[in-house]
Amino acid sequence: MQDQPLEGKVAIVTGAGRGIGRSVALNLARNGAGVSLAARTEADLLALRSEIEAFGGQAASFPTDVSQEAEVVALVRNTVERLGRLDMVINNAGIGVFGPLVETTAEEWDRVFAVNARGPFLLCREAIPYLKQRESAFIINIISVVGVKGYTNQAAYSASKHAVMGMTKSLAKEVQEDGIRVHAVSPGGVDTRLIGQARPDLDRSVLMQPDEIAEIVLFLVTRQGNAVIDEIQVRRAASTPWA
Repeated sequence: MQDQPLEGKVAIVTGAGRGIGRSVALNLARNGAGVSLAARTEADLLALRSEIEAFGGQAASFPTDVSQEAEVVALVRNTVERLGRLDMVINNAGIGVFGPLVETTAEEWDRVFAVNARGPFLLCREAIPYLKQRESAFIINIISVVGVKGYTNQAAYSASKHAVMGMTKSLAKEVQEDGIRVHAVSPGGVDTRLIGQARPDLDRSVLMQPDEIAEIVLFLVTRQGNAVIDEIQVRRAASTPWA
């Protein structure tokens, strides 16, 4: 491997088994980072870890349900024990329930919030003491355009993403003096399993690809200097500008 801007750094990526998380983990590893892979499906993690190790990268895999406090505590502890440090957290794991609000059960609502909002809260809380030890550290929350907008039949999903956006704004101020940069990445339609559930009407050929979001994450975590980008909103080329 040639240029390694993240050599010696370590990142946790949740939802790493597929979609955006998988692309983010691969891109960070290709750029020298050791990557702690977290998702619920162990087979997906093992396949990704093997792919990373095949090109000479470093990875560890930890099956994790981010809604479960004990599992998140273990994820952070095991990451530091296995990979030696922690410099970056990419909160990407997410689920959705799609349909009219009046047809959404309390159990569905709670489950969406448990993964999409409780998960990032738990991981940030556990990771921050380690991130404070680094001269340059990052928290990247993959939110969604629904974290700033509302869409029909996406009330639970949208509300959970609004919650993460609110947490992101507050957290960025709380850890600013510790040298931790907190960013929100809010993409529109990306070609993942989730978009197929939320918007089956969309032409998949016009969707963004996970690799494109991974490039944005890499851009953020390799930036130095005094210019800080709090949020990046990304839309499909076919969607309406400034809508």
